This record gives sequence, structure tokens and C-alpha cells, in this order.
Amino acid sequence: MRAIALCLSAAALLLAGPAAAAAKVGEKAPDFELRDLDGKARKLSEFAGKTVVLEWTNDGCPFVQKHYDSDNMQTLQRRYTERGVVWLVINSSAKGKQGHLDAAGAKKLLAEKKAAPTAYLFDPDGKVGKLYDAKTTPHMYVIDPKGTLVYAGAIDDKPSVDRADIPKARNYVVEALAAVREGQPVKTSMTRAYGCTVKYAD
Repeated sequence: MRAIALCLSAAALLLAGPAAAAAKVGEKAPDFELRDLDGKARKLSEFAGKTVVLEWTNDGCPFVQKHYDSDNMQTLQRRYTERGVVWLVINSSAKGKQGHLDAAGAKKLLAEKKAAPTAYLFDPDGKVGKLYDAKTTPHMYVIDPKGTLVYAGAIDDKPSVDRADIPKARNYVVEALAAVREGQPVKTSMTRAYGCTVKYAD
């Protein structure tokens, strides 16, 4: 019986396949698949050859509110998507946790905030958030057209909820996107993200 159990366990592992490697700056960004506002499956790999920004969000978090109530995040979304950058907003809040939304709630929020991402994606089981080690909202990532993760961390260097700090801040995402556009290495490729903890399932 023990031998049978071991065989079944091994078979299950083979069927499951290898676990996706965790995201690391300087390495290929791991692919993922999540549902968007219309229930459509979206993969990171569908944007191959493009610069991609990943933005972890939670509308109940005051640090996220700082960047949306000031129109800072939406301005960045509009500016860079107009330049051909793909901007994916990801919600990893579990059901029953702060920031969890269904499609209708997310559509209403995006309309109210006049947000302009390429897509808003749902990650209620937290698999993609944990794959990318997303710890806070906001937590930002930049992937270059070769598919390499070139930045991970905070949006800027002002870890506060004060909107007045935004004009004075050094925006790491803007710097990373400028470097990618110019074909230069990203000088500050990792920073410590600030904000509310991602509300993963227990």
C-alpha cells in the first residue's frame, strides 16, 4: 500500500508539472494567466515584445488612495499606454478581505477614478501575487520588451499617504520606463515597496 501511495503521489506531481519559478529582477518575468473585467483570460505572454508595468492595487488602502485621489496613477497610466506601454492592474485581495472586488465593482471604480490601465486583472487566490512576491499596495514592476523583469518595488521614494509629497518624489517607475525606452540599464532596479500589505487569503 505504501508503494502504491508513493506512486500515486509521484504521478500527481508529474501531472501538476513544475512549479513556476518566482520572479527575480534581472531574469525573465514568469508568465501568468488571470481573468480581466470581462472574464477573458489574459496572459503576460500575449504582450511579448512590449514594455509592461504591473501595479498591485487595493482601493481601500490609503497609500493607493493617495496616488488615485491625486490623479497621479491615472496620469501615469494614460501617459505610458499612449506610448505603447502595457499597464496591468492586479487585485490580489481575497474574498472577504479589504480591496476585494467583483467585475461590476471594479468597473464602477475604474470609471469613478477615470483610470486608464490596459487591463484590470483578478488574482483572488493570490497565486500571481505570491509568484511576484507582491507585498504591498501599491507594489510596482516593470518588464522590458525582452521579457526581463527590470524593476520591482515602490512607486516612489515618499512612503507617506500625503498627496503633497507626490510632486517632490523621485518616481522609480518613471525612471525605469525612461531607461527601457532609451535602451539603457535601470540604475535603481529594486526598492522596498511601501503601502498596505496585500490582503491574501489566509
